[in-house]
Amino acid sequence: MLRNHLADETSPYLLQHADNPVEWYPWGEAALSRAKQENKPILLSIGYSACHWCHVMAHESFEDKGTAALMNELFVNIKVDREERPDLDKIYQVAQQMLTHGSGGWPLTMFLTPQEQPFFGGTYFPKEPRYGMPAFRDLLRRVAQYYREQGEEIAVQSQELQAALASMVPPPDLGAVLETQALASARATLERTFDGTFGGFSGAPKFPHSTSIERCLRQWYATSADTEPDLKALYMASLTLRRMAEGGLYDQLGGGFARYSVDGAWMIPHFEKMLYDNGQLLCEYARAHLATGEALFAKVAHETADWVLRDMRSAAGSFYSSLDADSEGHEGKFYAWQRSEVQSLLTPREYGAFSARFGLDRTANFEGAWHLHTYASLEDIAGALENSVQAVADLIESSRSKLLKARNLRVWPARDEKILCSWNALMIKGLAIASRVLRRPDLAEAAGAAVDFVRHHLWRDGRLLATYKDGRAHLPAYLDDYAFLADALLELLQTRWRSSDLDFACQLADVLLDQFEDKDNGGFFFTASDHEELIHRSKSFADESVPSGNGVAASMLTRLGYLLGETRYLDSAQRTLRSAWAGIQEYPQAHMSLLNALEDFLSSMQILIVRGAGQSAAHWADALSALYAPTRMIYAIPNDAQLPGALAAKRPGETTVAYLCTGMTCSAPLMNLEDVTRTLKLRVT
Repeated sequence: MLRNHLADETSPYLLQHADNPVEWYPWGEAALSRAKQENKPILLSIGYSACHWCHVMAHESFEDKGTAALMNELFVNIKVDREERPDLDKIYQVAQQMLTHGSGGWPLTMFLTPQEQPFFGGTYFPKEPRYGMPAFRDLLRRVAQYYREQGEEIAVQSQELQAALASMVPPPDLGAVLETQALASARATLERTFDGTFGGFSGAPKFPHSTSIERCLRQWYATSADTEPDLKALYMASLTLRRMAEGGLYDQLGGGFARYSVDGAWMIPHFEKMLYDNGQLLCEYARAHLATGEALFAKVAHETADWVLRDMRSAAGSFYSSLDADSEGHEGKFYAWQRSEVQSLLTPREYGAFSARFGLDRTANFEGAWHLHTYASLEDIAGALENSVQAVADLIESSRSKLLKARNLRVWPARDEKILCSWNALMIKGLAIASRVLRRPDLAEAAGAAVDFVRHHLWRDGRLLATYKDGRAHLPAYLDDYAFLADALLELLQTRWRSSDLDFACQLADVLLDQFEDKDNGGFFFTASDHEELIHRSKSFADESVPSGNGVAASMLTRLGYLLGETRYLDSAQRTLRSAWAGIQEYPQAHMSLLNALEDFLSSMQILIVRGAGQSAAHWADALSALYAPTRMIYAIPNDAQLPGALAAKRPGETTVAYLCTGMTCSAPLMNLEDVTRTLKLRVT
């Protein structure tokens, strides 16, 4: 019997396939050498543990002995977790789109030469012909025959593909004059694509697009002092956040968001819940509450943070990656309800309010069951029931508690318990911001514990590792790991100061410049200079499901550069923006993270350093951070902190003292809170 080679892997996704009759290998020398020795093409399958269609293809084909026998006969089979190996996923997703002129996705099914060059691909293929696609077994035979008979054609195609990959990044304009027109172009595109009924910036399937929401909030803030502030930008952000929170994309019982909605009204999600989405959305709901004061945004931020700490946090303080879309073999089964079950769990008064609120008095909306989606306002329900709004809210909250308790007794979706550095960084940032806005110290403590986990388990010999599970950390970290973590540390330092976190952020930034920066053309490669050699070294600027690593790096380096007075960080940020300038101008809507970095760079940032003993500095910082100001940073630094760079000049006084800096220019010491607020033109209550 053939041996499957996945049993010793850490990835839950790979381990899900460890008992397949397919002779899977992980990506590595053993598989690649065998392909060369036997001159066999490679079947590369990329997916992740929470992916519904990955499970479908596994059940249909990879668990089928006949299909597996054909795969083993014709190919060397490699299984990859896209969350552990985003470097491979980025390359072969792009290659698939170039080869087929179609869209990418997961599962990704690619056929490679033994030299790792792709020559055919697709995503999900069914066991039998359907959806206009051939049967997977037939496809396997045809691809193997094509490889045997069309070697010259494949060689030419490989050369063309290699050239196309190399030309993907437009030439840098290292002399470009950075200006704000791209911000206006992005603003116009957002309004043109905005859904005025349900929010969001696309049709179905509809994704949260957190970076677009952030761009709208920042656009409003930039004009808030004008005679005609951009209230439409604020409206686009607010309506999108409100409709997502009301919809089925949001878990109305447990908190947290699914990955995307299959419809345009946010009603029915693709039920997997990803750490990276929730880290970003926690940021945006907290920021939006700060900007607008809207109670719904605070409620969602509280509940999302509670979900993360309750359901996604390891005993060691780090955060797990995802919850599966499926349970008991059915997508969404964990989240859907039968009307009779809800009635049996609630009192008649509770059911009357809850059913009106979440649509159980309407037609079933998900495969003969109900997935909770907000339909009626509390005010309308209170009027219909002749009750107070508060009484209705209390009934719904008691109902929610009962149903959540009952749901927790169901068979849970599988949880991917690997720890990814970059995704933990996104959640650390979200928790840091939410802690300040919601006045919840427990969230800052959780963020700090996650930083400590990363530093203890994933920081080794001055370099990061990308992933951890079951006591084993491995795989060299990527651009996103370094950029996201340094960015998160700068955010957490604004919530509570630890000099060790600033030191860590500087170490991460220095590795970025040393190992990832394109010294000739600006910007950062996705992999380090000493990374495993692949067919292409990616350097991308556009946002994807997570923000662009180049965009986050440029913003982080700008902020860190101004904080420390470190020009090499600022110069690197400027080179990154110039390297991406052609793409930013042509497709501003695809580069929101870089646009935010551009705004940070051009605004020169406003930094307020508060020095004081005990809690006095923190009190000042709390009072001064009560308003949304995306291009302002506020740091409360204890008097006994040892500080590097320009920070060392911000000396403590006999009492609490503040220094206000714009770019490299700083004020004289400000000796009382009123002086600070007058200088900032703020009103602090």
